[in-house]
Amino acid sequence: MKIHFIGGGNMARAIITGLKQNNFDTSAITVLELDIQKRQALAAELNVQVTDTYAEFRNTDIIVLAVKPQQLKAVCAELKPFLKAQLLISIAAGIRIVDLARWLGDYHAIVRVMPNTPAQIQAGISALSAGTGVTDAQKLQAESILAAVGSTLWLESEAQMDAVTAISGSGPAYVFYFIEALQEAAMKLGLNANAANLLALQTVAGASLLATKSPDDIKTLRAQVTSRGGTTEQGILTLESENFKEIIFRAAKAAAEKSVRLGDQLAQ
Repeated sequence: MKIHFIGGGNMARAIITGLKQNNFDTSAITVLELDIQKRQALAAELNVQVTDTYAEFRNTDIIVLAVKPQQLKAVCAELKPFLKAQLLISIAAGIRIVDLARWLGDYHAIVRVMPNTPAQIQAGISALSAGTGVTDAQKLQAESILAAVGSTLWLESEAQMDAVTAISGSGPAYVFYFIEALQEAAMKLGLNANAANLLALQTVAGASLLATKSPDDIKTLRAQVTSRGGTTEQGILTLESENFKEIIFRAAKAAAEKSVRLGDQLAQ
């Protein structure tokens, strides 16, 4: 299986690294990258082939579109003459399959993916949606590539991608923001910066790991920590009095609505 990446940025690197760690022969991967220094680094560090032209794209099985959304329309114009029956995987946020298909001259073998930044340590979650021209075999290929950087989830419809963007795409930033808040709270309560950092990071990391490994659901795990009349209950009551869950919902809703608007703008 030959794979060509257009763009050699962080997410492309993460996927290639994950494939390498899963014993994929990275010499079968070619990366189109215009920056010569990035090309040299990719070849040296990941043992991939590198190029600055589209000439070799006719002879590949899969093309991963890993450029910024604002660049994708121009990239499609360059790529269009080299398409035959290759599977296209787009990880560009906000760009809908219908618009990619239109830019590529009514080409429909497209899988749209929303990964997230923990993919950089192979701990991500990627949501996938397939275009009408994607075969079952190509779906398996797309899934196997994204599985190299974490879990995968096929959506019931592409319309759900805006919600995915708000939850798992933007979600790591919400978690980092919460960690920041814990750190600041710790210091206000008298702990030094090192202690605040360690306690906040390990608490969030440990709780997340417990949630993924425990047979109990999240609500049950929370109840197990929240003894009646105890310190944790007092903290939870404060969060509830401030409508913490409603704040999280409003943040996610705002992100999802922004995703819809960006999709509309980028389609033009």
